Amino acid sequence: MAGEHGLDLIRLVTPTTDDRRLVQVLNGASGFLYYVSIAGVTGTKSFEVDKVKASVARIRKATGLPIAVGFGVKTQEQAAAIAAIADGVVVGSALVSQIADAPAAQAAQKVLELCRALAAAARNAKVTA
Repeated sequence: MAGEHGLDLIRLVTPTTDDRRLVQVLNGASGFLYYVSIAGVTGTKSFEVDKVKASVARIRKATGLPIAVGFGVKTQEQAAAIAAIADGVVVGSALVSQIADAPAAQAAQKVLELCRALAAAARNAKVTA
């Protein structure tokens, strides 16, 4: 139904999604898949690159959809690590933290600076990967 209106259905895959459940998650998915890199609350933990890499490889075997990875991405190094193995990097909590931690007059500038730094790291990782 969403497709009839030009909308994609973005499904989430988690570290606990087994192969049987993955088939169900992929049913009707469109646009891209969002892989949640950690189990737990976003912004509170870090992901393990090797585990994410293995999960993304497993998911790629089941679908041709692009895979974006999020949860736990806070630094340029983390963005580059994810960009080297996935089609997209999702950052949320790190941006919210910039807003919360910066003086109100500087919040937008701090968010822009972080976005630029993370985007540059991701682009550079894609070029070298």
